[in-house]
Amino acid sequence: MEKVNENTLKITDYKLLGKLPDPFVFDNGKRLKTPDQWEMRRAEIYKTAVELQYGTQPPKPEYFDVEALLDWSPVCKGYKIHAGTKNSRVSFRMQVLLPKKLEGKVPVIVDGDMCWMYHMDREFLNTALDKGVGWVFFDRTELAHDNNNEGRGKGALYGVYPEYTFGALGAWAWGYSRCVDALEKLDLPVDMDFIAFSGHSRGGKTAALAGALDTRARIVNPNETCAGACGCYRVHMKGEEEPGGIAESRSETLDDLMRNFGFWMGEGMEEYRKCEEKLPFDTHFLKAMVAPRTLFVSEAAGDIWGNPVGSYQTTEAAAEVFGFLGAGQNLFWYFRPGVHGHAISDVQMLVNVIKHQRDGEPTDDRMFTLPFKKLPKIYDWKAPEA
Repeated sequence: MEKVNENTLKITDYKLLGKLPDPFVFDNGKRLKTPDQWEMRRAEIYKTAVELQYGTQPPKPEYFDVEALLDWSPVCKGYKIHAGTKNSRVSFRMQVLLPKKLEGKVPVIVDGDMCWMYHMDREFLNTALDKGVGWVFFDRTELAHDNNNEGRGKGALYGVYPEYTFGALGAWAWGYSRCVDALEKLDLPVDMDFIAFSGHSRGGKTAALAGALDTRARIVNPNETCAGACGCYRVHMKGEEEPGGIAESRSETLDDLMRNFGFWMGEGMEEYRKCEEKLPFDTHFLKAMVAPRTLFVSEAAGDIWGNPVGSYQTTEAAAEVFGFLGAGQNLFWYFRPGVHGHAISDVQMLVNVIKHQRDGEPTDDRMFTLPFKKLPKIYDWKAPEA
């Protein structure tokens, strides 16, 4: 795959609505001083980066069971997960694909995009499997519908937890955690210390949220999320991919997101639709919630709707938290040429991160290369000196 350079993306318009808020400031106005205070601050950030952005989240289930559907093959297995309260529950399928050459326990990628598996052909799957990395798929739409003509609150999980205010992204993120619960219960050759969460676009938003919430995810890989996870609310941009690429287009805004897919999000985001600068957080807060675990943000240079400039700038801001916690080596980012899609090269790079962190393999030289000329930082604070 071709490597990007600073001329791959031409920025034609750029608007910064306001500086990024400081994640190191407690709600009482005091600034944290030492890394051991981060968990207290992280709990405060949860109120905005999670509950305001996505609604109050469904809890860990009281009832949980895993039913085997396909269990004769050592490398392809199917299950049905049953979870919820003592009186009400939801069921959804989980499929596990493992490498043909099993040598001990293997890392796996949990991905909720089984509803979009038409693009996951054999080459896509083998990009991980041939490198000794397995897949765990589930269909997130079995938990909450993804029909923008239905409105909010449609799908099985809403009936189980009617007292919570989560949107579809919260319901889908809950599914990631239940898959990990199932892996903990099943006797499979899975390395539970190397679980990666991944997904693309709306699935990438889900993976980001799920990874922020569930610390069992060693590696969190949101792929081309657009607004609502990795793109920056406070940055509006236009651009075109060069040379001979896409014509000028613009990035997705919060107003776009709430108008078209408001049922994904928390209802509280409505009041910020055209005044994003008033948000008490931005997407660097959600990214920082992954620290000190590993965050790998993957983007496409020509995915202007995904706001590649804003995504990089909020990743740069989140790096202050990773560094503060002594985990700077656990933050990865990558841009590929091309437009919106879950590409083979995206999987290659995620596998590279897994193999680098687990087995010490060298980092791919496509990592950490910007597709545009670097802009000034959009924050005026820095991490406390620990």
